[in-house]
Amino acid sequence: MTNQSTIDKLIEMRLTSMSDAFITQMDDPRMKDVPFEDRFGLLVDIEYNNRKSNSLKRLIKGAGFDQPEAYIAGINYTSGRKLNRSLIERLATCEYITEHRNLFITGATGSGKTYMACAFGMEACKQRYKTKYVRLPDMLLELELARTDGTYKKVQAKYANPVLLIIDEWLLLKPTGAEQHDILELLHRRRKKSSTIFCSQYDPSGWYDQLGGDDSPLAEAILDRIMHDAYKINIVPTDPSNYRSMREVYGLDPALSE
Repeated sequence: MTNQSTIDKLIEMRLTSMSDAFITQMDDPRMKDVPFEDRFGLLVDIEYNNRKSNSLKRLIKGAGFDQPEAYIAGINYTSGRKLNRSLIERLATCEYITEHRNLFITGATGSGKTYMACAFGMEACKQRYKTKYVRLPDMLLELELARTDGTYKKVQAKYANPVLLIIDEWLLLKPTGAEQHDILELLHRRRKKSSTIFCSQYDPSGWYDQLGGDDSPLAEAILDRIMHDAYKINIVPTDPSNYRSMREVYGLDPALSE
């Protein structure tokens, strides 16, 4: 069997990285002195690492992060915010995902909630957990449209199936009765088998009122499905009188350019 035949078969089996590495080995005279087992091991390593890298890229792309550049090491602990570093580093191990526990990240606009949530999402992708990011208003609109065009179950599954779901702008606006029904159905399907990160400007103590309080028959049922054993990160300034949003710290606030 010729080398070209071997290369063609590797390509046909979609082992393109191994094929490229094999060609490189053939062109490198130093490889003639390397034992067969070592050369073969190098080929397998290259193919394996490339596939893992491509898998991670697909997971990150599929997650649709609002801030795909976010990473745990990039969290700023010297920005005048009260942050529990030990808790953040613990959550970065994705232990909460294996426990099927949720995470609440709360704080004012510009406090860095989205960045932190996306950083946790990136860590989940690295551990090969299917992850999805969405703004609650966008998800509710998508579900509303899906109800009319017959794709409701498909869209529900899109957000119910990921191992980690990040819901940004949680309860920023008070949901309608129909929207509350959609939220309840989604959270019920995710309960005890997945984890959800909720990013909100409101402290969890105010979520009941945002859901309509005593006037809503679903408010308590919704909270009952997410509150138990949830981890909480409340981002507050160490000195409120000198507070600067993270957008301002990094020059991202449009008002600064006016």
